Amino acid sequence: MNKKSIFQSILMSCAILLSTSLAFAGTVYWTDWTSVTTGDPGVLGTLDPGSGAINVAFSGVYSFAQTGGIGDTNYWNPSTPYISAVVGNAPPASDIIALGTGGTVNITFSEAVLDPLIALVSWNGNTVDFGVPIEILSYGQGYWGSGTPILNVDEDGFFGDSEVHGVIRLPGTYSAISFTHTSEGWHGFTVGVVGAGEQPPTVPEPSTMLLLGLGLLAVAGMRRKLG
Repeated sequence: MNKKSIFQSILMSCAILLSTSLAFAGTVYWTDWTSVTTGDPGVLGTLDPGSGAINVAFSGVYSFAQTGGIGDTNYWNPSTPYISAVVGNAPPASDIIALGTGGTVNITFSEAVLDPLIALVSWNGNTVDFGVPIEILSYGQGYWGSGTPILNVDEDGFFGDSEVHGVIRLPGTYSAISFTHTSEGWHGFTVGVVGAGEQPPTVPEPSTMLLLGLGLLAVAGMRRKLG
């Protein structure tokens, strides 16, 4: 094999490795909140990760809920604070549950889900505790501004430093989620999954990115020699 062929082979391998490394953000199936009830639970919805609809029920004190009615505000715009290496799409439309008074929130699923996601709008100065480890996937400039979620010491919740907009993940399999939060004007959320019973995408291993870097360096050196 001549030098030019070797160069082309290395370049193609790097292209394949790069495309594989970057194509890891998954499609998230966010809850379609459909109705508000007068009793408990307070808001009902569904999500469909492709394996059949899963019923979702919210229970707890809340300020208001939007279920896709005409004139509802889309608080998920802009979408940038919700996109990450794991999450490929922000919550659609305007469906949202807005909490005000602090207390306990319970979310139940009719079928167990893997690594549920919670998208956040305007969690400002709010202390949240899930009682289980969480991961902060993304945050940034959202509808009401921007802020930074700061993990608790035990990493089972966070404190919202200014106007937090973003996504957190609860690793594991859940039929129900429960968390406590403190009060403020209002702070909104919705729930989603990458897929029921499927392993969500993960960030590429550092070793993969190292190999990619070494490959590109080899290409650069080969180009100089060929030139």
